[in-house]
Amino acid sequence: MTTIGTTPLQRVLVANRAEIASRVFRTCRSLGIETVAIHSDADAELPYVREADHVVHLPGNAPTDTYLRADLVIDAARRTGADAVHPGYGFLSENAEFARAVIDAGLVWIGPRPESIEAMGSKIGAKQLMRDAGVPLLEAPEQPTEADLPLIVKASAGGGGRGMRIVRSLAELPSEIEKAAAEAVSAFGDGTVFVEPYIERGRHVEVQVVGTRDGVLVLGTRDCSVQRRHQKVVEEAPGPALPSVALEEQLLDAARRAAEAIDYWGAGTVEFLVDSERDRFYFLEMNTRLQVEHPVTEAVFGIDLVEMQLDVAEGHGFSDLVLEEMEKRSEDTSEDRMAARPVGHAIEVRLYAEDPSADYQPQSGVLTTFEIPREDGVRVDAGFETGSEVSTHYDAMLAKVVAHAPTRRAAARKLAGVLSRARIHGLVTNRDLLVAILRDQKFLAGDVSTQFIESSGVVSGLPRSDSELAPQPPRDAAVAAAIALAEQTRARRTVQRGIPVAWRNVTSQPQRTLFEQCTVEWFGGRDGYIVEGLAVVSASPDRVVLETDGVRTSYEVSVPGHDSYDVNVDSPRGHVRLTRVPRFVDPADAVASGSLLAPMPGTVVRVAVETGQTVEAGEPVLVLEAMKMQHTVSAPYAGVVAEINVKTGAQVASGEVLAVVEGVEA
Repeated sequence: MTTIGTTPLQRVLVANRAEIASRVFRTCRSLGIETVAIHSDADAELPYVREADHVVHLPGNAPTDTYLRADLVIDAARRTGADAVHPGYGFLSENAEFARAVIDAGLVWIGPRPESIEAMGSKIGAKQLMRDAGVPLLEAPEQPTEADLPLIVKASAGGGGRGMRIVRSLAELPSEIEKAAAEAVSAFGDGTVFVEPYIERGRHVEVQVVGTRDGVLVLGTRDCSVQRRHQKVVEEAPGPALPSVALEEQLLDAARRAAEAIDYWGAGTVEFLVDSERDRFYFLEMNTRLQVEHPVTEAVFGIDLVEMQLDVAEGHGFSDLVLEEMEKRSEDTSEDRMAARPVGHAIEVRLYAEDPSADYQPQSGVLTTFEIPREDGVRVDAGFETGSEVSTHYDAMLAKVVAHAPTRRAAARKLAGVLSRARIHGLVTNRDLLVAILRDQKFLAGDVSTQFIESSGVVSGLPRSDSELAPQPPRDAAVAAAIALAEQTRARRTVQRGIPVAWRNVTSQPQRTLFEQCTVEWFGGRDGYIVEGLAVVSASPDRVVLETDGVRTSYEVSVPGHDSYDVNVDSPRGHVRLTRVPRFVDPADAVASGSLLAPMPGTVVRVAVETGQTVEAGEPVLVLEAMKMQHTVSAPYAGVVAEINVKTGAQVASGEVLAVVEGVEA
C-alpha cells in the first residue's frame, strides 16, 4: 500500500474547513490545481466555500455527522472527480483507517503512510518506538507517590489540550483520570489516557520535518510554550535560544531519528518538552500532519510546506525551487545531513473567539466587523470575515496572524501593532491578551515557559467583559460614542433635518447618553457639541474627532444594527465596546437574582445537584459541552438550589436560565 501518486495532481479535495481549507486552496491555485470543498450546514457561508472550484454539502452540523464521516468525504471526492485528498489538521488528519480508505478508493493521500500514522497515533505505543530509537522520554512510575507530584494526565489519542489534566494531589488522581477520559471520548472517540510527570516551567519546543525519497529534511525549531488550557496561542520560529547549542543539536537529531524510525514521508512535527533548568529534553509526541503553526517555519525558510506535501504525494523529492532556496540558506547541503538555516524571526498568534477574563469561555455569534491590517511582513490566515457566524460546533479559532522581521523583538512589535489596529466587533476575542503577551518584557526577553500566562499576570491586566466588574471605559471613547449616536439619530430624521441635534431655546440641563458602563453628558446646538474637558472638532455617524490639551484623536464608531444596543469604538488607544441602556425594559426580559445563565449554546452533559440541595460558592452545578470543551457552571454564592430547568443531554441556547440558586442569609 502506498500514498504516492505517479502523475501530476489535477484536483484536490480538502477534508477540512475554514482557515486550513483556505490555506491549502491558496497553494493549489498557485500550482494550477483545482480544489474541492466540503461543508456542513453551519459552514455554508464561510469564505473557504466560495474559494473552492467545486463544493459538496455534508448535511448536519455535528463533526460526527459531517467532517468525521470518512464515507461521505470519499464519496464527495468521487462525485467531484478529485484525484487526491488533503486532510488539513484535526478531524480525520491522523486517522490511519481514513488514510487507508482514501488509498483503497484509488485516490492519492496527501499525508504520511497509514503505518506511520498508526505508529504515532497511540502516544503509549509511540513512546515505546522512541525508546527503541534512543529518543529521551518522560515517564512516570507505575505507582506514583507524593514525591512524583505534580503529574499530568493525557489522552493517548489526543491533542490540542483536550483530555489533559494537571494533578497536584494523589487523592485527586482517580477523579482527574475519569474526567480526562470523558473528554477524550468526546473529542477523539478513545478514552485511553496515561500519566507522566509534569514539569512546571518546561518549554514546549517542536521540530518541523519533511520526509521524502531524498531523506528527512529538518527545518529547525519552533517554540510553542505560551499556552492556555494546554493549547498553544503564540508560536515562533526559531524558538528563543535553548540552554546550549549542544542541546539544540541533540534535539534536532532526535527529531530526525524519530521520523526515520517510522519511515516518515511528508510534513510532520516532532514535539519535545525542554527542561531548561536541567538542560534536558523529552519526547512528547509526533504529529503526523501539517501543524497549525506551520506558517512561522515557512516564513523563516522561504518555503511552502503545502507545496512540499503535494510534491511528496506526486512521488517527487524536493522541487527545484525548494532545493535552490535550501542551498542558499543551508549550512550543510550534504545528502546525509539535509539541515537548513532560518533567516529572521517569525511569530504567530492564534486569534480566538473567547473571553480570557472568563476562563477563556468560547464565544459564538456574528462577527459584525473583522478587519486585520495587511502589511509587509504580515500574513493573515483567516477562516472568517465580516458577517461570518461563529458556531458552537467547532473550534473557536478565527485566524492566525504572523509577522516576519529581522529580529524577534521587531517581529513582536510589528505583530502587536497590527493586532491593536485590527477592528474586531461582535464577539469577545483574545486580541487584547495577545497584544499584552507580545509587549510583555519577560516575553521579549525570551523568558517563556508553559506557565508563562499564569505566572506573568497578563490576564489580570485585561479589561473584563462582565459589565458589573469591568473598569470604567475611557471617557473620550464614551464621548465619541455618544456624539456619533446623536449624529446617527440626525441622519435618520425624515423632517427638520437642518435643526441641530439636541437644540433647545432655553438650555436647562445637558443631554445624557446612558451606557451600562457609564453616563455621558453633553450639549448640542448651532455651535456644535459641547462636552466638558473635550472639544468636538468634527462629528459624523461613524467618525468623531476630539481634542484635549491641543491633541486631536480620531474615533471610528460603529453599531451592528439599528436594533442593537452595542456600540464599538476604535482608536489608536484600542477598542472599546459599550452597551446602551434601553429607555424601556420589558419585564419579561428580567431574570431572577441567582439565575445561572448558559454562557453559550451547548449541550448539558451533567447536572451535579438536585433541587433543594445546599451548595457552596463556586460549587459545580452543571457541566456544558460546547466547541469541543467542557465548561462548568458554578454557584455564584452559598445558597440553596431553588430551580433546575434542564436535564442531561438537553440543548441550551446562550442566556437560557439553567438553574436558580437562592442565597443563604448570614
